Amino acid sequence: MKTRPQIADALFAVGLLAVGLPELFLEELPAGAGYDRFREPDVWNGLLVAAVTLSLTWRRRSPLQVLLFIVAGEMAMAVAGYPPSVADVAAFLVGVYSVAAHRGLAQSAVGGAVAFVYFLVYLVMVPVEASPLVVVTDCALVVGVWVLGRNLRLRRAYLAELEDRAARLERVRGSDARAARIEERSRIARELHDVVAHHVSVMTVQAGAARRIIDRDAGSAREAMSTIEEVGRTALSEMRRIVGVLRTDRDAEQEGRELAPQPGLGDLGALLDHVRETGLSVQLWIEGEARSPSPGVDVAAFRLIQEALTNTLKHAGPEARAWVRLYYGEDDLTVEVEDDGRGTSTFVGGDEGNPGHGLVGMYERVALYGGELKIGPRVGGGFGVRARFPLEA
Repeated sequence: MKTRPQIADALFAVGLLAVGLPELFLEELPAGAGYDRFREPDVWNGLLVAAVTLSLTWRRRSPLQVLLFIVAGEMAMAVAGYPPSVADVAAFLVGVYSVAAHRGLAQSAVGGAVAFVYFLVYLVMVPVEASPLVVVTDCALVVGVWVLGRNLRLRRAYLAELEDRAARLERVRGSDARAARIEERSRIARELHDVVAHHVSVMTVQAGAARRIIDRDAGSAREAMSTIEEVGRTALSEMRRIVGVLRTDRDAEQEGRELAPQPGLGDLGALLDHVRETGLSVQLWIEGEARSPSPGVDVAAFRLIQEALTNTLKHAGPEARAWVRLYYGEDDLTVEVEDDGRGTSTFVGGDEGNPGHGLVGMYERVALYGGELKIGPRVGGGFGVRARFPLEA
């Protein structure tokens, strides 16, 4: 359990008093130099020292009031002729520090000025003979304690501002990530809409053909119905993926303008040729028995390769090389894109001004089809993206 600051200050004051009172009553004052003019410590002297020291309990809650109380108590002891003690001198310095460290510039300046003026008056009132060097040193000590407290306050304010700024940036980053997810889901929804619309169109054409030939060619009609069944199942599978994907009115308006067919792995050759034209050396390996994935996986795999290569072009350097590998397993398709560049950005494939959206998009696409995605630096340099998609919906 964390100790409350006021309890800690009270314990500090009691400890300081436990050291100061024995020193006040048990140690003898030095002979000469005016020390013999002080009164002998008595009960009233002890009570004043105790009151001044114990007031440090409230030094954080009311630092200016505590400092003024300490100054008043020490002034009373000086007027009465009591000698200074370790406890009340330390309490005075702690009071000066506290008002500088826990109050704004106005109050801390007032407290520092009052303490400095009191200290000069005290040096004049005490009967001890002090050299100019000692006076300058003692005044410098009071000023130094005030400056120390002020600097620590400014440092705490600076650190608090940094923490607040980091918290604001974290909130903004979270908002940007949510916006990126919504934007990417909208994009995926549009692509899936195109895929499903294509299948529905095929089903409509096949159904019309089957209706026309069912009387004269039953075999061809059955074949058309089988095609409708297969395409319908695929369309239903893709429709399930659309459910829950966020869409906006602006996306609906864009659908009317984005009527081009969605690319797939069949367009991978054209993509790699385009990338090679930019100067990046890219090689393609295909392992296993190539099979056609579901239309949604086909689009998602192509987009992932496109995003990864775009990231390589942006960040890997002019001399980099890239490799694209497709592994067709029994039940899944693994896509790997690697490069040997000098290092890629942490935010893979993000747009300028919107870093991280490409990375969010990759995770969204792969997760949508129940796949797995790993992104990170390669051993020996460069960067790699590895995704596994199930071939069956």
